[in-house]
Amino acid sequence: MEASRRSPSPHVICEGDWAVLKRDDVFKAVAVVKRRKIVFEKQWLCLDNAIGHVYGTSFEVTSGGSLQPKRTLEEMNPETKEAGTDNRNIIDDGKSQKLTHDDIKALKDKGIKGQEIVQQLIENSTTFKDKTEFAQDKYIKKKKRKYEAVITIIKPSTRILSIMYYAREPGKINYLRYDTLAQMLTWGNVHAGNKMIVMETCAGLVLGAVMERMGGYGSIVQIYPGEGPVRAATSCFGFPKTFFDTLSEFPLSKVASILSGTFSLTSESEEKTPVAEDKNGSGDDKELSIPEVDMECSPKIAMESSQPEDQEIAEFASDALDDKAKRTTYDKQKKQEEKKRKLVAAAAFLKNKDADG
Repeated sequence: MEASRRSPSPHVICEGDWAVLKRDDVFKAVAVVKRRKIVFEKQWLCLDNAIGHVYGTSFEVTSGGSLQPKRTLEEMNPETKEAGTDNRNIIDDGKSQKLTHDDIKALKDKGIKGQEIVQQLIENSTTFKDKTEFAQDKYIKKKKRKYEAVITIIKPSTRILSIMYYAREPGKINYLRYDTLAQMLTWGNVHAGNKMIVMETCAGLVLGAVMERMGGYGSIVQIYPGEGPVRAATSCFGFPKTFFDTLSEFPLSKVASILSGTFSLTSESEEKTPVAEDKNGSGDDKELSIPEVDMECSPKIAMESSQPEDQEIAEFASDALDDKAKRTTYDKQKKQEEKKRKLVAAAAFLKNKDADG
């Protein structure tokens, strides 16, 4: 999800963005990717038709899983809006509805939308007009919830993601409520241009909230326990790449050496040197093994076929493998250098002890 693929307007849904699907009180964060099927509330759907629309638009899920913008609800007919004054004489015996399950299934197979199915249920109900206005509204809401597949696509935010995680997976955020998180941000005086240290075990939700509040200005050091930082919730915010340029991470196990003044980057690199040597050694072995295999197989190739094209193809394949191995090694070295640079910046930041919060 590169930032270059994003829409220049932050209010328009674009491919590569992160969005939150909302249906009633249920939320789910998804990546907007074309031709990808998403399961939401036991229903398949694709977000292709949502691209280009404004965040906050409501869509109706059709039978094929595609999305269509939902029209404004039309006013109900005057005769349908007739209401009774008392529900005491209404007997709920299941015989008041003329449409059967087979009839409703046939309507769905014909491609009739949920709003029209609800309207036909109202027209074929013998007791609907005798119900009070409150009972009618309750009946309509119940049928809409059952037959209308309407979702709203909203932009991720701290409040939305906090509500989503608290409702779906509260254990991952240590049962942190969004009002508590808001108090943490307020009392921490988090704002743009700050130098912040974040230590949390809430799947990156607190880190994402701090990054959103700072807006890409300032610097953040994430102190993490274990082998690496967890940023599952942070990725759901859909921040651009520039936000992560101001973010560094530092292991919790090395904080004591920073405070005591015994931390050095050489000791850190010495611990990682054997792993790097093993990787480089295995890569060299692979590079050396390719011509050895070619040398062993070349007599067989010459015996089976006398055409020189086979030898050219074998040489081309070995060259392609060599180029791929070199690119992989270069990418790994580049990532290690970037990680090393951020580690130095985080160590210097922690050593100065001038964080704002």
